[in-house]
Order: sequence, then structure tokens, then C-alpha cells
Amino acid sequence: MNITVTLHDGVGSIDEADWDRCACPDGVTVDPFTTHRFLRALEESGSVGERTGWTPRPIVARKGGEVIGVAPLYIKHHSQGEYVFDHNWAHAYERAGGSYYPKAQIAVPFTPATGRRFLAAKGHEAEAMAALTQGAVQVAAENGLSSLHITFCTEAEAIAGEALGLMRRASQQFHWENPGYRSFDDFLAALSSRKRKTIRRERAEAQGFGGEIVQLRGAEIGPQHWDAFWRFYQDTGSRKWGTPYLSRAFFDLIGESMADDLLLVLALKGGQPIAGALNFIGSETLFGRYWGCTEHHPFLHFELCYYQAIDYAIAHGLRVEAGAQGDHKLARGYMPAETHSLHWINDAGFREAVAQFLTAERRAIDHEIEVLTSYGPFRRSEAPEQD
Repeated sequence: MNITVTLHDGVGSIDEADWDRCACPDGVTVDPFTTHRFLRALEESGSVGERTGWTPRPIVARKGGEVIGVAPLYIKHHSQGEYVFDHNWAHAYERAGGSYYPKAQIAVPFTPATGRRFLAAKGHEAEAMAALTQGAVQVAAENGLSSLHITFCTEAEAIAGEALGLMRRASQQFHWENPGYRSFDDFLAALSSRKRKTIRRERAEAQGFGGEIVQLRGAEIGPQHWDAFWRFYQDTGSRKWGTPYLSRAFFDLIGESMADDLLLVLALKGGQPIAGALNFIGSETLFGRYWGCTEHHPFLHFELCYYQAIDYAIAHGLRVEAGAQGDHKLARGYMPAETHSLHWINDAGFREAVAQFLTAERRAIDHEIEVLTSYGPFRRSEAPEQD
């Protein structure tokens, strides 16, 4: 098909227009995390690189000299910052005498948000994915890497990747879906009376923390806000991961290049930020990413991360993905949803064992989603319940 696939030292070495023509077909930013500006900010800030164990090696597919597809490929020396856990695979591989690391990863670092991973120019979707898949597997095989992983890909990519010979894996998150609510009260009307009362009580208590809550976009977000949010992020990161994944420079860079892609929700007390939540805005989805605080107040986390996100999503016709894990999201209207990844294992014997595991795991995930859905907060009958 006259398609060539090349390996590069970083997205910074690839023309931004070429990359974003594949990442944003028709100029629409469906997923801000795969844009050139976001991935470049990770590289330029030192958040990814040799030092952090995420070595960028993006791949580019060209046909007749024209870029028709790109993928954010990384060489990994650990399994941190991925949110699709393969630690048990690594331990088993190494107990059998192999070296699991380094491995190859097509992903957005530190970002458990669903989006396309095989980015194709319009009209070249199938051939670009096939070429990029073949190229990524070849990179892994020729360099003696144990495996290739494509995490948080779309369902369509998972189906296509399985047809191309990759192993498909299912995971589960909590997402808030928007059937066309006109207001937050409209959303509450869809819930059972008990859940509706609980959310109203939580919002009232959270908003009574002694200050005000503001939503900032674009030029409204200034250096002082990033200073405050960095303190919040460090506090959360040190407690959850030990060392925060992102550098301070990353937030300055996205503030400069991605201001219109961001929604920063802050709780102000005496005019000073005491808590905040950072969201990224796509054309269809609001992605909740980071939260932190310097003062703890009841339900303020739920208000800033979940309820304020729902407010914004309703006003702008979006759905919400609030990140990985968190069964507490279920009671706030975030329902279980299947997420997808693809995997290739170099060793044939280990590949067969993983394939058997994935079949059993998928049945368990399907059952878990079914059970969790049954515990959702939405009322069962068509008639609204009285408060």
C-alpha cells in the first residue's frame, strides 16, 4: 500500500499540523489529551522522558509522503501512571525468568481517559490503524521488548485491534451520561427520592464552607491560580502516588497553550483558593482529572469534582468522565462503563496464558458492571417520586 511507518524522538519532532490533522479530524478536539499541544507539554515540562521512565517514541504512518496516522508510543521501564494494571503479569513473567521491562505503551501518560490511540487522518482510518499496529508490534519485537499495550482506546479500536491479532481487555470506570438534561434539578428528578435528598444535602453543606466556588476558563486562569493548584496537586499526588507525576512547568505550559481546553473549579475563602479541581474539555466529554485542597470541608471534594462538573456538562451538552476508580461516584449519578485496552505479548507461551486470563477477567467485569448498575441511584419507575 506504499505506507511507511517511522519512529521519532518525541512529538516535538513532528509537525504540529500533521499530528493534529490526525488527532483532530475536521479541526474538532474530541480528545484534548492526544493533541500535539498536550503531549508536547508533557515532554517540554520533563513530565515524561528517560528520567521518569516514559521515553517518548511516537510513530508516524505516511502514504505517498503524506502523514495519514500517528500514535503516542512510549518505552516504559515500569508500570506506573497507566491505570490498566499489569503488575501481576510482570511478576509472573519475571518469575518465569523473563524481563518484563522495558515494554512498549501506546497511551496518554497519567491519563485514564478514553480516546483514540491510533490517530488517523480522515478517510484513512482502517489503513492507518493497520499500519500503526504493525509498526508498533515490529518495534517491540525487533527491540526485544516483552510486550505492547494500548490503553484506554475506544471500543471501535478494541474491536479492530482484536481482528488485527491483538488481545482485547476490558476494565471498568464510572461515567456520567447526559441524555439532554436542562438543569441540575432535571438530573435530580431522575434519581430516587433518597439519593436526590442526599445530593441536595451534600451540595448545601459543601457550598456552606464559608467562601465561594468559581469556574474559570481561558484567560480567566492566571499564574496565581496555577500556583495554588500546584499546591493542591502536590498534596494529592504525594498521598496517592508518593511522588506527583507532573512537574510544575507542565501546568504553566498547558495554561499557555491549552487555556480554552481547561475548566478550573476553585473554592475561595477570603478570596484565596483552598481547593480546586482541573477538568479538560472535549467536544463531547468533560474530563475530570486532578483535585486537591489545603483545607478539608465536608463534601467539598464531591462538589468541586462531581457536581460542578455536572453543572458545566449540562450547560454545554456534554457527558463527564471523572477518572479511574471510585465506587463513591455511583451514588452521585456516575454509572459503571466498560473501558478497553489492547495487548501483544512477545513470548508465545505467556501470550496464551494472558489470553486465557483475559477471557475470565472479561466475564468478571461484565458481571461487576451488571451488579453495580443495579445499585445505581436512578429511580426504577417512570413516575417521579415525591420528596
